[in-house]
Amino acid sequence: MGTTTPPRTLAEALRARGDESLAGLLRARPDLLNPVPNDITQLATRAGTRASVVRALEHLDRFALQTAEALAVAPDPAPYDTLLSLLTGDGLDDGEQRDDAGAAITAALPTALATLREQALIWGEDDRLRLVRTARELLAPSPQHHSPTGLGPTVTEATAGMSPGRLQEILTATGLSATHDPVSAVAALSALFTDRTRMAELLDTAPVEALSVLDRLVWGPPYGEVTPNPTPPVKWLRDRGLLLPVSTRTVVLPREAALHLRAGRAHRVPEPVPPAVAAAAERDPQAVDRAAAGQAFTALSTVEELLKLWNGGGPAILRAGGLSVRELKRAATALDVTEPIAAFWIELAYGAGLLASDGEPDERYAPTPASDEWLDLSAGERWTHLATAWLAGTRTPGLVGGQDAKGRALSALGPELDRSAAPDVRLRVLALFAELPPGTAPDAETLLRRLRWERPLRGGTSTSTGPTEGTDLRSRLALWTLNEAELLGITGRGALSAQARALLAEGEDAAAALLAPLIPDPLDHVLLQADLTAVAPGPLERPLAATLSVLADVESKGGATVYRFTPGSVRRALDAGQAAADLHAFLAAHSRTPVPQPLSYLIDDVARRHGHLRIGAASAYVRCDDEAVLNEILADRRSTGLRLRRLAPTVLASQSDPGSLLEALRDMGYAPAAESAEGDVLITRAGARRTPPRTPPVPVPEGPPTPDDTLLGAAVRAIRAGDTAATVVRKEPSEGAGTTAPTPADSLPRTTPAETLATVQAAAMTGSAVWIGYVNADGAASQRVIAPVRVEGGFVTAFDHTADEVRTYPLHRITGVAELAEDGKG
Repeated sequence: MGTTTPPRTLAEALRARGDESLAGLLRARPDLLNPVPNDITQLATRAGTRASVVRALEHLDRFALQTAEALAVAPDPAPYDTLLSLLTGDGLDDGEQRDDAGAAITAALPTALATLREQALIWGEDDRLRLVRTARELLAPSPQHHSPTGLGPTVTEATAGMSPGRLQEILTATGLSATHDPVSAVAALSALFTDRTRMAELLDTAPVEALSVLDRLVWGPPYGEVTPNPTPPVKWLRDRGLLLPVSTRTVVLPREAALHLRAGRAHRVPEPVPPAVAAAAERDPQAVDRAAAGQAFTALSTVEELLKLWNGGGPAILRAGGLSVRELKRAATALDVTEPIAAFWIELAYGAGLLASDGEPDERYAPTPASDEWLDLSAGERWTHLATAWLAGTRTPGLVGGQDAKGRALSALGPELDRSAAPDVRLRVLALFAELPPGTAPDAETLLRRLRWERPLRGGTSTSTGPTEGTDLRSRLALWTLNEAELLGITGRGALSAQARALLAEGEDAAAALLAPLIPDPLDHVLLQADLTAVAPGPLERPLAATLSVLADVESKGGATVYRFTPGSVRRALDAGQAAADLHAFLAAHSRTPVPQPLSYLIDDVARRHGHLRIGAASAYVRCDDEAVLNEILADRRSTGLRLRRLAPTVLASQSDPGSLLEALRDMGYAPAAESAEGDVLITRAGARRTPPRTPPVPVPEGPPTPDDTLLGAAVRAIRAGDTAATVVRKEPSEGAGTTAPTPADSLPRTTPAETLATVQAAAMTGSAVWIGYVNADGAASQRVIAPVRVEGGFVTAFDHTADEVRTYPLHRITGVAELAEDGKG
């Protein structure tokens, strides 16, 4: 195609592009690559399909979308000046100075058109801009939907089917001369509405009430309801065609009249410049980093506490999947947070691969083997692992407690919490944070306005949004991102921390290095007090914290954690296999204060009574060398439900199971120990239940991934080669060559086997290329341009220009062959 010939179709426009431009199209619209189009024509067809165009429109910023919307109501094709007039208004002559808004639109329009061209949503030169047909159908007004511009149909569209007599009555009422046919009548009415002078004169004669009616319709929606006997103002407008009938009770303001009333503008408020994100507060960057580090430490502690809580096997999974409301409340109470925040930590641990289903018949959640590896990492590495999982995850804990599209409640860890837009929103929100100076907290409202400008059509595009989600999902995701980033320590006091900036710009190692000095080192000691408590003035080393959590109960958390020793907690340590001497030695080694005498007495007293009673299976039995103790148990009314009976002076039997009997006697104030079948005391350590190895949940992708440069280069070469095969010039068959008619360019060539063999042998000897039709083993037919290299044994080895590689083809699968014209070689 000559460079001076304007393209007649989108395919011709794409064919005239360079390889870099085609690669840009495929990068911006990766859905066009699956599978790789055979040629340019197929690429253009796919780029015009409804699903692909909708996806492309959803990724436009507001001004690019407004430009496309203006083209949808402009003549097809539209000159550049017409489009500019629709965006700026036609109230100014070319020689006059445009205002600031008009100047901004004029400056931004070339960039918007370049974006639309790159994504193949428009084509043609500036003097003949064409919006692809599917986009025009989506954005232009129609009886089925209102235009995003608020404009109605044209006079021609609105008067389709109107009687010729009615058209002449409208012409007479407007002071126009009668015409001899409906076409010229519609043209005369359209010319009146687009003539600014005559239209102004007509409106000057309108009643004030009629102008009020037009004011209500001018910016849309342009439709209104009328009664069978309309009011005089409405009748005046209807008689003059300023309101045209759509049905017996509905009228519409025609597009040409609305544009006059709007001074030629397609949009009330064009937005050529993205709104700036305003600063809400200026803070000391070091204070921000310290606050974020403190919250990061809290995040690590909370996740560790959750893993410890579910260490022996977590809550059961609902039949429909996810966590029950009761279990979520229980976890929130244990973590000392609200239920929505508990849902966030649970979802974060799940998304980071630290929690999963154990896959057992009575399916439960439990820590994964990866959680043990995570606990062994440094604090900075553990935090970056959580932050990276949060940034890339599609799980959306903010939805917990809402409803899905069918009105069912959304539960934590449930299957309906994935939102593919979440990673994009999180990264974009943090990128806007990063554009501000360090220590600057952005204003949330201006940040949301910026996000809406960047993706105006992406509000409620999630495929599984429920009735409680609203229409602007991206805004809700952004608000959740602000809260979750603060909880996780990405931000501190509303501003982006230095470690988070490093995570976004340099990676996990740089972020961990910045965070490490800001997190306190774990301590190897506690402070024992006379009131049977121990104070941990900071984070404890893992072995110390693990042993202390068995020996004592956590009473309060905060900057310092307070543990309380009770008979039950000491018994728990003895049940775990510790002896009284071990506990005394442990406390003496890890306390900076002397071990208080009351604590020593407590340990010795519980140890002296521990194991005095023995519980076994009878269903269960109680064994004790002291008959008086057994007599006391039998006399106690609280033991009635255990249905005990004496088997021997030192043995009682019960129909309860050993576990229930053990707990019941402990509730009665005794300190029994469980016994094995061999008579040995059972050691009941806190069982660590782990799932089989599990990989973190795979995020739900938001459409096809962006292809890399290697794939783009290969795809462009394949499309070019396929286009060569589809558009190459073939020689006309010679007389008597065995073909009955010229081979159409869009069909496979047909020749006899002998002619096929002779043609490819000749091409191999001369080094020329030929056009073949080929049917593969699956029966799929295609056309290719090949340069035969060798023909032998029923196979032809050739360089395939379509695939851009050397291939071997069985001759019996070649449907026919045709030589290329001289100007079509290569």
